Amino acid sequence: MTQTLIVLDFETTGMSPDQGARPTEAARVRIVNDSIVDCYQSLMNAGAHAPRFITKLTGITNAMVREAPGVDRVMRELHEFVGRHPVVAHNASFDRQFLEAEWLRLGLPLASTVLCSLRVSRRLYPEVPSHRLGALVEYPPLPRRGCSHRALADAEMTAHLWLRMTADIAWHFRYREVPLDLMQQLQSISRNQAVTYLESYRGRRGLTEFTGS
Repeated sequence: MTQTLIVLDFETTGMSPDQGARPTEAARVRIVNDSIVDCYQSLMNAGAHAPRFITKLTGITNAMVREAPGVDRVMRELHEFVGRHPVVAHNASFDRQFLEAEWLRLGLPLASTVLCSLRVSRRLYPEVPSHRLGALVEYPPLPRRGCSHRALADAEMTAHLWLRMTADIAWHFRYREVPLDLMQQLQSISRNQAVTYLESYRGRRGLTEFTGS
C-alpha cells in the first residue's frame, strides 16, 4: 500500500497567531513510502512586520516579504497540495497553530492527522542531549543543506529524520513495514512505555516480521 506524508515547516513573524504573528515562509516535502519525491518553498506576504530578532534568526527581511506572493494564495495552494494526506512537522504544535489559523481564516478544512517528529524522537532517542532539529540531524548525521530556520532546509531535515526514525524502528524491532498509526500512537505514550509498545505492536496487529539478515 502506498503511503504519502507531507512534511511542513513555517517561518513566522512571532511565536503565536493569537498574538498577531503571521507566516512569512512555508515549505513542503512529500514522502511516498520511504522516499522523498518532491519539495517546494515560498515566501508569502501577510502584511505583518517581522521584528529585528526574527530577521536576524531567519534571514528573511521585510523587504523580501513585501515582494512575495500573498498569504492567501500560498496557503490555498498548500491546502490543495496537502489534501487528505497526514502532515508531519518538528515541534508540530508550533507549525500546526499557524497552519490552522490561516486555513480557518480562509474557511478551509483542517488537516485530519498531524504527527510530531519531535515527540517521536524523544521516545526513540531518549539518550540524545537535545531533541532540537539541528541537534538530531547530527545524531547520526543526516543529509542537510541550506540554513536552519529557513523553511525548506528545516522541512527537508525533518523529512530525513522521519525516514531515519521509521528505518530504525524497522531494524531494531524487526518490522517489515512501519504503519502510520504506530507512529501516531508512539508520539502519545510516555517515554518509558516506548520500547514495550514497539515490541508488542506487531503481534497485536498481526504484522509480518522482517526475517532478513
